[in-house]
Amino acid sequence: MDSVALFFTGALVAGGIYWFLCVLGPAERKGKRALDLSGGSISAEKVQDKYKQYWSFFRRPKEIETAEKVPDFVDTFYNLVTDIYEWGWGQSFHFSPSIRGKSHRDATRLHEEMAVDLIQVKPGQKILDVGCGVGGPMRAIASHSRANVVGITINEYQVKRARDHNRKAGLDALCEVVCGNFLQMPFDDNTFDGAYSIEATCHAPNLEEVYAEIYRVLKPGSLYVSYEWVTTDKFNAEDEEHVEVIQGIERGDALPGLRAYSDIAQAAKKVGFQVVKEKDLAAPPAEPWWTRLKMGRLAYWRNHVVVQILSAVGVAPKGTVDVHEMLFKTADFLSRGGETEIFSPMHMILCRKPMS
Repeated sequence: MDSVALFFTGALVAGGIYWFLCVLGPAERKGKRALDLSGGSISAEKVQDKYKQYWSFFRRPKEIETAEKVPDFVDTFYNLVTDIYEWGWGQSFHFSPSIRGKSHRDATRLHEEMAVDLIQVKPGQKILDVGCGVGGPMRAIASHSRANVVGITINEYQVKRARDHNRKAGLDALCEVVCGNFLQMPFDDNTFDGAYSIEATCHAPNLEEVYAEIYRVLKPGSLYVSYEWVTTDKFNAEDEEHVEVIQGIERGDALPGLRAYSDIAQAAKKVGFQVVKEKDLAAPPAEPWWTRLKMGRLAYWRNHVVVQILSAVGVAPKGTVDVHEMLFKTADFLSRGGETEIFSPMHMILCRKPMS
């Protein structure tokens, strides 16, 4: 092989490696590198055991239907998946409808901004992010509204990540993060001028309990909006494929059990909220929210190869491969749920706490 052919062969190989590792890599997921994947607050040597413990909850399903067991269940899940979510998806752990002519990043931001627009807060007012994760929505909402946002998450590692991101974004003056259980929030009654939750209260074993807590900490007259994970009117509990998809979503996303769309407003009214508006934001004519999952399958495969290599050489903790594979399979269940229209991750409900 002459020197010219050797040069072009080398350039082709180098280009292929760059494409495989960078172009196919996490596209909007800046801020977490593959080399930094961890088990959150779980020590590296215990990640695999905690993964097995997570799956053991599903052998005792009644335990994840109680307020006493859910914090450990959800906390374990987010210790396992937070770094992978950030690396492979981004800092906003939720879905959004696709918008023609807009990037996934812009579609996500607009979906978040809509939430704070709906609750009609003014600059300087204090609002609550219920289940804030690492704070992607919080930062978008604070930047858009200039409101002071207080986020709560059960996971200490997410608190650390959110605070780091807030500081780097120059938003730590507007964004505060608290570690706590949204079923027993460490806030006084009538504290907040508004509240929102984006695909977070699905982790509550009983929706009325978390809605009652949100109701308690809101000032009278304030608005609360939530994007809920639900089964739609197209879900048939007698259809084996439907049941398989929904159970796959539940087990891969730490859910005590998905609720029917018809349960949401009922739960809000029971705790005293007035329902102002209710709409499935995933329903047509909205563009499919699951296209990002399907378009990213090649990247998921690439990421899985990277995780396997990093785990084999001891950079990523043992068990990381299992966690990534679980999320890969869950992505397929989510896509199927979206395509068959039996599942929505964005059933929107807007509520008001009465003045008296």
